[in-house]
Amino acid sequence: MPDSSAQNWKSAWEAAVMPTYGTPAIELVSGTGSRVTDSDGKEYIDLLAGIAVNALGHAHPAVVKAVSDQIATLGHTSNIFAHPQVITLANKLRDLISPDAHVFFSNSGAEANEAAFKTARLTGKSRILAAEHGFHGRTMGSLAMTGQPAKRAPFEPMPAGVEFYPYGDLDALRALIEVAPDDTAAVILESVQGETGVVPAPAGFLAGVRELCDEFGALMIVDEVQAGMGRTGQWFGYQADLPTGVVPDVVTLAKGLGGGLPIGACVAATPAGQLLSAGQHGSTFGGNPVSCAAGNAVIDTVLAEDILANVNAQGEYLRTELGALDAVDHVRGRGLMLGVVLTGPRPGFAAAALDAGLLLNQPADDVLRLVPPLNITDTDVHDAIDILKELL
Repeated sequence: MPDSSAQNWKSAWEAAVMPTYGTPAIELVSGTGSRVTDSDGKEYIDLLAGIAVNALGHAHPAVVKAVSDQIATLGHTSNIFAHPQVITLANKLRDLISPDAHVFFSNSGAEANEAAFKTARLTGKSRILAAEHGFHGRTMGSLAMTGQPAKRAPFEPMPAGVEFYPYGDLDALRALIEVAPDDTAAVILESVQGETGVVPAPAGFLAGVRELCDEFGALMIVDEVQAGMGRTGQWFGYQADLPTGVVPDVVTLAKGLGGGLPIGACVAATPAGQLLSAGQHGSTFGGNPVSCAAGNAVIDTVLAEDILANVNAQGEYLRTELGALDAVDHVRGRGLMLGVVLTGPRPGFAAAALDAGLLLNQPADDVLRLVPPLNITDTDVHDAIDILKELL
């Protein structure tokens, strides 16, 4: 018989919350590091991190202190007034991406991509070329650029002007640009397609896109919402392919940037950072001092604790251990953004993992997505691998 406490929260959820995610399997109530606990007291190893959001895990002291201090000092200013946390975080992102960049803060990755969409339209050109199978968010603008027809279909008609090219195919992208080169505003892509199953861009693809955008005068927009902020073992996924010092015109961020708090950023380098002018875009909560304080704490901690080294070490260990299993065909991705491709479909595997005390995501029947906290410990990685080996 189902547990009565579970029945109570599930009934309350279904009565009060829109069914956009269905009814969750468990109710989480606390967490520390890479471990979380549900309302029945069961503990889990978290290999999902709120879908790549909790960069420093749960209840990290640096994030707790930064957020607590800021909310006790000044919680919100709106975008009418400046605040030092906002300026500091903008400058940290400029240091990581480009010294001539300008930053627009939002609440989410979808909103960051919405700002990128608008930035592209202000070039005076109308076409935006997006990758097939890509995912950029659920707002109408970001959804219009999402290369998954089933997600767009219920909400048609989409904003006009978006066309799709095969991810990784430079020849097809060039041919699409050449249909109307003088009206191509931007090319958008993820450095690693996350939601579709952790699919990295082929070697040389981003460099080729950069060259095409330069040749035809189009903006290169790279969505680093999931792959950014150290997730791939570098600050941004595009750094694996673009030469040092070469950057996209626009980089969009969210998820790990806030370490658990809602924040997104559209970072526009080159002249693209000047396209949006006063009154053309905004977000009441964008650049909230509390969220920016969390973002500052995340960046400072990743630097101070050399967390990128941990990302690369733990990612390589996971890849090696899981890749050796008979049930695994191969492991793709970089750092701690991994897609474990199984030798055959295993529908319901994520539910079985949950029963065994492991949180992960299954974007397809034959793919497991692992995006744990960037500071996950040796102990938690080893324990997670033991569970996965037993299940597989």
